[in-house]
Amino acid sequence: MKIIRSIAPLRLGLAGGGTDIDLYCNKYIGYVLNATISLYVHCTIIERDDNKIYFESSDFNTKELCNSSSLLENNGDLRLYKLIYNRIVRDYIKQPLSFSLYTYSDVPSGSGLGGSSTLVVCILKAFVEWLNLPLGEYDIAKLAYEVEREEAGIVGGAQDQYAATFGGFNFMEFHDNKKVIVNPLRIKRWIVSELESRIVLYFTNITREAKDLEEHKKGKLGDEKSLQAMHNIKQDAIGMKEALLKGEFDNIANILGKSWQSKKTVAGIVSNDEIERIYNIAMQNGAYSGKTSGAGAGGFMFFMIDPIKKYDLIKILNKEQGYIADFHFVEEGTRSWKI
Repeated sequence: MKIIRSIAPLRLGLAGGGTDIDLYCNKYIGYVLNATISLYVHCTIIERDDNKIYFESSDFNTKELCNSSSLLENNGDLRLYKLIYNRIVRDYIKQPLSFSLYTYSDVPSGSGLGGSSTLVVCILKAFVEWLNLPLGEYDIAKLAYEVEREEAGIVGGAQDQYAATFGGFNFMEFHDNKKVIVNPLRIKRWIVSELESRIVLYFTNITREAKDLEEHKKGKLGDEKSLQAMHNIKQDAIGMKEALLKGEFDNIANILGKSWQSKKTVAGIVSNDEIERIYNIAMQNGAYSGKTSGAGAGGFMFFMIDPIKKYDLIKILNKEQGYIADFHFVEEGTRSWKI
């Protein structure tokens, strides 16, 4: 009986987030800079021989047992899992499979770290390992995008799928017709270490549906002020790339703060009273700048701060309703292995 495991890293969106949605990048080309971190989605597949398929998500305390079939009904809380399976069978295997599939994430749903997309990548990577599918990094990321965005209809961009698949610091270009170019950045180790030492990652304990926020943004892009803010966010990705490669930490902090203001111009819904309160606490206790990661309105926030003042800020934020998450940047994307 084969056991297959896979993991895929979550990511911090450093600059350019939002310019990877179709409505923007199909017309203007989007630029995003993100980096994967040591928080993961995990998947295990165990072969069965009883013509059954069993799915279990520990995060959502959800499980479902189905009869093995070439096409599973697209319904229920685990419909995304079924859509992945259906696509694998339809495009590659052409026959029913029998297995148990288990997943869990190191962070809650709605965290702003690209969780749902990373989940899809992680499951796909497990199937690729199990079935020896001829899929490279671009293939996995593109397939994950199609399953989640097009087949499941979950609104959002494409950066998360590519971040989880490739790993590391990447400057990504999003063109029309789903063309994506991933440019890995060779950032010196001391710069990465210093960046880690300057970031405080804080979970607000507010979870939200990214699709609702992305829908709101799409509606706002017809507004000239919001569109200009998106152009500014795109330029921030270029500026962030240069600042990171050179180790210009003051500039990194400035771009981060500027991007947060632009993000709120695109859609005020990305912030709320609690997020502004936490942001102000951080600013009053030494932070240079900060922003939410991902769509906003909850999930994780991260702040840039002098490492000497970092511990004091952590103590203060730990008194709030959320919690500090330890992490480091990781270079490797999704990976899998057989037992």
